[in-house]
Amino acid sequence: MDEMNAADTPFFKALLVPHRSLGRAGYFTLMGSVLLVWLTFGAIFLSMGAWPIFGFLGLDVLALYIAFRVNYRAARVREEVSLSRTNLHIRKVPPSGRPEEHSFNPFWTRFRVRRHAELGIMDMAVEAREKRVLIGSFLNPDDRESFAKAFGQALATAKGR
Repeated sequence: MDEMNAADTPFFKALLVPHRSLGRAGYFTLMGSVLLVWLTFGAIFLSMGAWPIFGFLGLDVLALYIAFRVNYRAARVREEVSLSRTNLHIRKVPPSGRPEEHSFNPFWTRFRVRRHAELGIMDMAVEAREKRVLIGSFLNPDDRESFAKAFGQALATAKGR
């Protein structure tokens, strides 16, 4: 019984999340600065009687706000990869929050990495029979390389190679 539990215990776990360079504090600082500039220039144009410019500047601020909201919503995506000797489990959570789960037998699984000579890894996928699951499509090139190396080694270990 202990051998079965040991085989089911994951020895490789990875949580893949997209990189965002602007954190919460930076976002509030940026938006506060933009609002301050908008109010300053808007007040100047209002005092000169050019009130339509105040509104058009406000549209720019609104567009920037919407762009950041869309970007931060897309950043909620994540993928959880867990590998034991008997199971490869992939849990993909899109921005909508409805998870999609995939399980594979590691012995019958292939890890495919498609590379471009200049750009590096284009995509990574786990394949078994007629099932194919893309992994880490949102990662930057360096993170793709490090994940591909670590996961490839872990999958080879699970297969006993």
